Amino acid sequence: MNNPELNNPIRNNVEVNGNVGQVSGMEVPRFGGHSTFARLPRIEDVSKYDVAILGAPFDAGVSYRPGARFGPAHVRQASRLLRPYNPAQDVSPFAKLQVVDAGDAIMNPFNIQEALVGLEKHSAILIEKGKPLFTIGGDHTIALALLRSLNKVYGQIALVHFDAHLDTWDTYMNASYTHGTPFRRAWEEKLLIQDKCMHVGIRGPLYDKTDLVNDKKFGFGIVSSTDFNNQSLDEIISKVKSRVGDAPVYISIDIDVLDPGFAPGTGTPEMGGLSSRELLAIVRGLKDTHLVGADVVEVAPAYDHAEITGIAASHLIYEMISIVASKN
Repeated sequence: MNNPELNNPIRNNVEVNGNVGQVSGMEVPRFGGHSTFARLPRIEDVSKYDVAILGAPFDAGVSYRPGARFGPAHVRQASRLLRPYNPAQDVSPFAKLQVVDAGDAIMNPFNIQEALVGLEKHSAILIEKGKPLFTIGGDHTIALALLRSLNKVYGQIALVHFDAHLDTWDTYMNASYTHGTPFRRAWEEKLLIQDKCMHVGIRGPLYDKTDLVNDKKFGFGIVSSTDFNNQSLDEIISKVKSRVGDAPVYISIDIDVLDPGFAPGTGTPEMGGLSSRELLAIVRGLKDTHLVGADVVEVAPAYDHAEITGIAASHLIYEMISIVASKN
């Protein structure tokens, strides 16, 4: 027997202000219901959307531990804990905005450049007319494709890059497109605004001192992990905000910016990283910037016991969606 109630894919989603939100946690247990991000509707289940969430299941660009291709599914699973009201930002993001899960981009796992083209085409469709896009990686190689698609809408943009590593190296074993090179390529392709880009959380050994010299030449400023020992969070937030100004801002978060104690499930962990509380404070402190999109990358579930890393990643995406919602 065909039951239309059972066939309705959003029958348990809460509708507020005309927006279809999460599956109700009061009706369906959080371990049940949709497997979408935060149990939100799929893009095909609604007639319009304001913000899309896209998975980029790709890790052919990693230089050490593989596994980030499984990151999108893992972060979606961890996002079941997210609730509709964000008290830290005093906003209900899914009531203010129609947020949808747009599924996963199709990315060739055997050809990095083809994979980037696939992601660029998919993301370009989702951000048409200036709609913010939040992408779950995948390794950091994917950031280049996303910056390319954003460039078609906004022109050059400012980048706030949270990471243990610079990701402005030239090549790895003669490969130009890897998770350590996306922002070198972005600079070469003139996708970034000169002197309005900032690394936050950089730490650990480098190949050579010239890595820092080159990075400065590419127009990046740096807030290192050790700077958090000597500067207050307010000082660091002010430094980042003054650098990006009122330019359109893209936030790219490599989850290894967190100390391995807070994010063990990643491919290239470095000791001495940020705490979850510090990272949340910096991200929330960017609420006055012109945020046009973001990614959270390098979540490798095979190394993530108790979903610690997945939970961190899902909350970061939630906070950034809340920033967009607070402006509407």
